[in-house]
Amino acid sequence: MSGEMLVSTRKGLFTVAKNGGWKIDDAAFLGDNVTLALNDRRSGYQYAALDHGHFGVKMHRRKPDEAWQEIAVPAFPEKPEGLVETDGWGNELPWTVKRVWALEAGGPDQDGLIWCGTLPGALFVSHDHGESWQWVKSLWDEPSRKRWMGGGADWPGIHSICVDPRDSNIVRLGVSCGGIWRTRDCGKTWQLTANGMRAEFLPPEQAGDPEVQDAHLLAQCRDEPDRFWVQHHNGIFRSDDAAVNWTEIHDVKPSGFGFAVAVHPQDGDTAWFVPGIKDEKRYPVDGKLVVTRTRDAGKSFDILDKGLPAEHAYDVVYRHALTIDDTGNHLAFGSTTGGLWLTEDSGEGWQEVSHTLPPIHAVRWN
Repeated sequence: MSGEMLVSTRKGLFTVAKNGGWKIDDAAFLGDNVTLALNDRRSGYQYAALDHGHFGVKMHRRKPDEAWQEIAVPAFPEKPEGLVETDGWGNELPWTVKRVWALEAGGPDQDGLIWCGTLPGALFVSHDHGESWQWVKSLWDEPSRKRWMGGGADWPGIHSICVDPRDSNIVRLGVSCGGIWRTRDCGKTWQLTANGMRAEFLPPEQAGDPEVQDAHLLAQCRDEPDRFWVQHHNGIFRSDDAAVNWTEIHDVKPSGFGFAVAVHPQDGDTAWFVPGIKDEKRYPVDGKLVVTRTRDAGKSFDILDKGLPAEHAYDVVYRHALTIDDTGNHLAFGSTTGGLWLTEDSGEGWQEVSHTLPPIHAVRWN
């Protein structure tokens, strides 16, 4: 356990460290919208993605105890004259990166390689620590990509990137209303792997269509890498065969809806979720903030609430705002109301780190 994490918020990037107790240790980009951060343990670099609204997306990089430096931003090539790109709803897609929605380091044998998923649904890769980015056109050219749809966001987007610990050339993506995708050759070719998922928002005859499944987050177990979990718009799904086929987990209380999922790094049967009321409501059931945990691959769930607000809690926990460390004992999550909570015993008890932060987009252990 590193004892330090990065908290990306609407008004800055905060470092939380254990100095006697868990406290905010540093702040950067104060007043700016930091949507995501990444600590690359291979190089020691940290990355931050900022959304400046009208002025666009910016990327920054530093080594700890050094100053942040602006680096290249993933960008589409020049748009062909007369080209109009639309999503599965028929809405026109912008030919520019609107948000960095996923950042992931490549494997230990891929020094300098960083993957980046964006809104709209494009994938980029850097081979030089973010100095430059290449558009992964092979995924953009997939015919079914044109069926991807915007969900809660205006456009479809790539929000999850899982690099296989056995082979760095195998990468899996979670796409908002676009299913689960896999490459076995570091992005040259792609396969759709969302069999068994169910999209309740579509007519029954289309609900099992793998091309439009709304995965909210995709998570892989490090030491049991064939085991994957997905928090989906319509519930929780588990895969036992490396994310090819999926089994729906039914009757999860208080709710199977949510955005975030964390899986134990050593035990693929154990995973955590932050449930809420779906669709128009999107706040904790009965106004009580809880975390749910399964230790038996979804057969049963514990409701973990010790130390969490028991009433009048209207916190939404975004996709990247729940994180687990390498031990599997320390988890932390942040909410849209600026609350940040942490556990050192797998969720049995939670401690509040802060309730005064700006709305939290993402939390990540260093």
